[in-house]
Amino acid sequence: MNNTMIDIVLTGELAEGVSFEQACAAIEKLFKLPTEQARQLLETAPRVIKRGLDTETAEKYRQTIEKNGLKVVLQNEGDAAVSKPAPDTAPPAILKQEPDVTTTSTSMAPQPVAATDFAGLKFRIDGSPDFGFVTVDLPRGQMLKVEASAMATMDTNLVMKTKMKGGISRMLAGENLFLNEFTAENGPGEIGIAPATPGDLIHRYLRGETLYLQSGAFLASTPGINIETKWQGLTKGFFSGESLFLIRASGEGDLWLNSYGAIIEIDVKDGYVVDTGNIVAFTEGLEYSISKVGGYKSLFFSGEGFVCRFKGEGKLWIQTRSVGAFAGWAKQYRPVKG
Repeated sequence: MNNTMIDIVLTGELAEGVSFEQACAAIEKLFKLPTEQARQLLETAPRVIKRGLDTETAEKYRQTIEKNGLKVVLQNEGDAAVSKPAPDTAPPAILKQEPDVTTTSTSMAPQPVAATDFAGLKFRIDGSPDFGFVTVDLPRGQMLKVEASAMATMDTNLVMKTKMKGGISRMLAGENLFLNEFTAENGPGEIGIAPATPGDLIHRYLRGETLYLQSGAFLASTPGINIETKWQGLTKGFFSGESLFLIRASGEGDLWLNSYGAIIEIDVKDGYVVDTGNIVAFTEGLEYSISKVGGYKSLFFSGEGFVCRFKGEGKLWIQTRSVGAFAGWAKQYRPVKG
């Protein structure tokens, strides 16, 4: 009797003709995952998505997953990848069962991957891209850092403390960040978080990476993410009238970002130009410089101001609306005293 236990590893490679978005949709359907967790899984591949299966069940998983344009390899627990046997039967259908159903050697088809197979906290995003709202499950003893005033709902098991990042000197310059810390002290709890502005929400799980955020983009993070507001990189350059300063988020853990308007992710390969008011976040390694658009005439009469010019390779997230542009548009409707 063969007692070899097999792990299934998602490689991150896609079949020819399959796009990233199509692959994410397939992961959502096969594993019953929220959109953000499906994207996270594919972006952080190679990842073990199922452990300790018998050979027959592992092969059924492989056939079903690869039928949907995703590449996987089978490996012995703790060993190098094993050869993939040639398929001799049609891939089985995914059973519609709850994620906590355990696959056994008698299973006839693969089960959805349980939430515990993924790094980070369990969460759900509703209302995107217009009015994003995130609900996070906190296990007992877990703490979550949340932007001040963003908490909308919470269980009675959660206890809140307030802290300020940046210090009093930066408070006078507007370069501070108030955070509320919510800890599930009396048992597991759920917290609902709503940003101040209407717009989108995205989640990133950082693994020792660094993201730079415009100040209004930070929404929440787990304790493993270090939030710094004293970093000086673009502080002096972002002077387009929107009082922006950058936040440096680094470490390992969950990070949630919000925007004014929808969020668009851009892969920067060489260069890219973005109005400073439309930047949400960007990855470390991108070089940047601040410059005006046109001359002083265009600056004062067209409403255009300063832009950020990025160079190098990395990811950039922009928002489809600008708070400064909206404020300028609304100003004409303010009542004026005679």
